[in-house]
Amino acid sequence: MRGVIDTNVLVAGLLWNGPAHQVLGAVRSGRLTAVTSAALLEELDAVLRRPKLAAPLRASGLAIDAIVAKVARISIIMEHPPLERSASRDPDDDRILALALAAKVDLVITGDGDLLVLESFAGIPIITPGAALSRIPF
Repeated sequence: MRGVIDTNVLVAGLLWNGPAHQVLGAVRSGRLTAVTSAALLEELDAVLRRPKLAAPLRASGLAIDAIVAKVARISIIMEHPPLERSASRDPDDDRILALALAAKVDLVITGDGDLLVLESFAGIPIITPGAALSRIPF
């Protein structure tokens, strides 16, 4: 099973316990193959540098560069063409949809309401981490 994991899920999974953390566990165990892009890795780096995440990062003992490198190592990194026309309420989310389409993933895992409201894109389910856990094989 292959999936695009949105940045908000990566951050939640790296810094806190819960469904997002379990999704990352599925990636580490090989039950889920994560697909990402250079742009999404850059976004992850930028989000992790936000001041509001400084305390959780310190508590985790993880360095930002090491986190981004680890996500890159456990993911398939591919580039993709942009969508021909916007499909999301937030045009920034179109890159996630474009990646999902190009990578022919089984699902998009996100906590972003602008994506979740779509429910699916080109037949690819867009679901929360909790919903993803029921679909990832054990």
